[in-house]
Amino acid sequence: MNIKTINHSKDIVRVIINEPKTYNSLSYKNLKDLINVFKKLDKDKKVKVIILEGAGKGFSAGHNLKEVKDLKKKERYQKLFNLCSKLMLQIVEGRKPVIAKVHGAAYAAGCQLVASCDLAYSTKDALFATPGVNIGLFCSTPMVAVSRKINRKPMMKMLLTGEPIKADYAKEIGLINDYFSKSNINTEILKIAKKIASKSNLTIKIGKQAFYKQLEMPLRKAYSYASRMMTLNMMAMDAKEGVSAFLEKRKPNWKNK
Repeated sequence: MNIKTINHSKDIVRVIINEPKTYNSLSYKNLKDLINVFKKLDKDKKVKVIILEGAGKGFSAGHNLKEVKDLKKKERYQKLFNLCSKLMLQIVEGRKPVIAKVHGAAYAAGCQLVASCDLAYSTKDALFATPGVNIGLFCSTPMVAVSRKINRKPMMKMLLTGEPIKADYAKEIGLINDYFSKSNINTEILKIAKKIASKSNLTIKIGKQAFYKQLEMPLRKAYSYASRMMTLNMMAMDAKEGVSAFLEKRKPNWKNK
């Protein structure tokens, strides 16, 4: 299996795409395995945060072009791209926050994978690109995820030129949260993961779902929906415990209920 999971602690899990020979390509098999891993972790009540990374020289170069070339039939192409979309939706719609830890290149569907994660951090030398135009294959599915994280002008430049962007610019346009040196990235990401893991699992689940759903709604509808979600959240034991703990100046004791 090319997808490894490592428990950093009882509530933080690392998911590693472990196929450095193909630059951690998102082949049909790897996509299927990733979907299964994320589904399994989503159901695991102990897991609070997932860190996604790639083995070897980089994060992911996207689809395996040798595999893509051999598919040949329209139905097979559709099946591959649908499966890729299914993975991205699994990450976005999943209950657990997913942090992308990026080094080296995150190209095409690899860049899409970074954009689909809730948070993204990279090394200073990381590169991001939607380079499909260079080989006559416009990055149409990657742009769905990336265009929801950055503005239109920088997105169109990436799509039309196929040129990679560096970590500092990726941070500037909002594709990643921040970048660090190779020696510091693990420590910095774990700091963030531990901070998130210290919160109520239930609250995070409700909030993540609400965040992505309201983004797709008109303003008035978004407020109506968010008010319903706030009410739902307020009825939970953890909200009552959190408010009480704040007023009593003590640490909350989350029950995730």
